Amino acid sequence: MPHLDQDQIRALVGDRAVADYELDLRGVSAEQARVAIERMLEGHGFVETTTVVIRIDPATPTSGETLFLPVGRQLLDARRRDLVRSFTPLPEGDGGGFHVELPGRRSEASGETT
Repeated sequence: MPHLDQDQIRALVGDRAVADYELDLRGVSAEQARVAIERMLEGHGFVETTTVVIRIDPATPTSGETLFLPVGRQLLDARRRDLVRSFTPLPEGDGGGFHVELPGRRSEASGETT
């Protein structure tokens, strides 16, 4: 299998580190991250589909447990509840985190979703 550098990977899969909004959870506890994500999921009022990059501290040889698993599990649960359309981990070169796509909400005026 050939080795690909970060630029080659981005050319194949796209730049998932760019989104409409960013939620920076670097340096926060697991509980603070859980609350921040829940607020984002329950409180967003976007009528159209919206993307969010959630940034977490990347794993290092001495970092111990990171937010990757707790945040990933929370996003998976949110996807099951239709609060998240999709999510993927960020490419390694972009640090730790996830690219999240939130579904559009029902418009008050039209009663439709996007």
